[in-house]
Amino acid sequence: GRIDFYDTQGHVQLYAESMEPVGQGALELRLRQLIDDLRGRGYFDPAHKKPLPLVPQRVAVVTSRSAAALQDVINTARRRWRGCRLLLLDVRVQGEAAAPEIVQAITALARDGPRCAIEAIILTRGGGSLEDLWAFNHRLVAEAIYRCPVPIVAAIGHETDTTIAELVADARCATPTQAAMTLIPDQRALAHQVRQLGARLSLLTRQEAYRARQRL
Repeated sequence: GRIDFYDTQGHVQLYAESMEPVGQGALELRLRQLIDDLRGRGYFDPAHKKPLPLVPQRVAVVTSRSAAALQDVINTARRRWRGCRLLLLDVRVQGEAAAPEIVQAITALARDGPRCAIEAIILTRGGGSLEDLWAFNHRLVAEAIYRCPVPIVAAIGHETDTTIAELVADARCATPTQAAMTLIPDQRALAHQVRQLGARLSLLTRQEAYRARQRL
C-alpha cells in the first residue's frame, strides 16, 4: 500500500491495496484449508475409525525418546496394566525432519504391526506453539494415519490444541496420560469387575440348582 501525510492537520493515513497473513496467521490459514480439504475427502469420518482393543497386550508408542510425554505414557501403563508391553518408535516431534520420521514409523507399523502383535498405537508429544506442532498437521502424516490398519490414539499438545493427526486418528485425547488411560485398562477395575461377575454367576448357579431340585 501507500502512506499519505497531511501537513495542515498532522494526519497520517495508510491506504492498503492488498493484505495477506504473515507468521502464525499464515499457518492458521494453511491449517484451515487442509482441514477443509481432508474433511471433504472423508478423513475425519467416524465410520472409518477403528475400535480400540479391550485389553491390549502390546502397544507401540510413536514419540521422541526424550519427550516428557513418553514418561507419562510409561508411568500410566505401569500403574494400570503391567501385562501391557510398550514398544517405542523414537522419532523427532518438531522441525523439518519430524513429519517424514513420523510417516516412516506409522508406515512401518501398518506393514509389520499385525505380524508383531501390535494391537494399538499411541502417537503423542507435549505442548508447544503452532509452529512446534506443525509436523502433526502435515498431509503425509494424515494419509499415513488414515491408511494404518492398526488403531491409533493421538494426544498432541495441550487440551486447546487441535492437530490434523488427532482429527484423523481413531481416538483423540487431551494429554499423553489420558491417551494411555483410554487405551490401557485399569487392572484394579477389571479385578473388581471379575469379582462382581463371579458373585453373580455363583448366585445364578445356586438359584438354578434350587429350581432343579424342586422340579426333581
